[in-house]
Amino acid sequence: MTMITRIPMITDLALLRLLHLVSPTLPIGSFTYSQGIEWAVECGWITTPTDLQNWLASQLHSGMTHLDIPVLQRLYHAVERADVEALEYWIHTLNASRETSELLLEEKNRGRALTDLLIALEIPNSARWKPLLAQSQSAAFALAAVHWQIPLQQTAYGYVWSWLENLVLSAVKIIPLGQTQGQKILHEMTALIPAIVAQGLQVADDDIGASSPALAIASSRHETQYTRLFRS
Repeated sequence: MTMITRIPMITDLALLRLLHLVSPTLPIGSFTYSQGIEWAVECGWITTPTDLQNWLASQLHSGMTHLDIPVLQRLYHAVERADVEALEYWIHTLNASRETSELLLEEKNRGRALTDLLIALEIPNSARWKPLLAQSQSAAFALAAVHWQIPLQQTAYGYVWSWLENLVLSAVKIIPLGQTQGQKILHEMTALIPAIVAQGLQVADDDIGASSPALAIASSRHETQYTRLFRS
């Protein structure tokens, strides 16, 4: 007998809340970071649209699949259970896995900004859990998703889409690429997201973790890059 897995349906309002959560206009500073792409362009690692796609695909198949998505899943469930101990554990796990000071500060800065926004929107537990949520954008993202009743799978889709869109738009400015070329890259890479999310949601606790040496090098070099547009 074949087992059928039923995927929770997203309501119209939850879909609209998800669009709000992943909007590039959300005031959490996403547009100010390039996650090492700025240095990778300057040193010649990324010079063409194909280079950019390969760079992003590598991170999708490593960090996103084996770290960000599995941890987001556990943060989501911790919020559902109001399990503060689990929330703290997975926040610290994620932050310990950020390979440079720049990437860690980005996680914390965006977490603090998103938490402040959720407090302003009067999202339950956002103020009470602020010391924890302010350490991690992913945790604050999970809190908003649970409160707005966005199913986990769609939450993960939105999380990955937001990350991908931000970096493509950053690369459009840095390489530079035309807006149309950037949208073509985004269009092609969006097709990878369902499989990436499906795989990431199956990762066991003991298998969580990823290393991206090129990202770590580019990010650490970007921290001291002489001329830069993006934050470090």
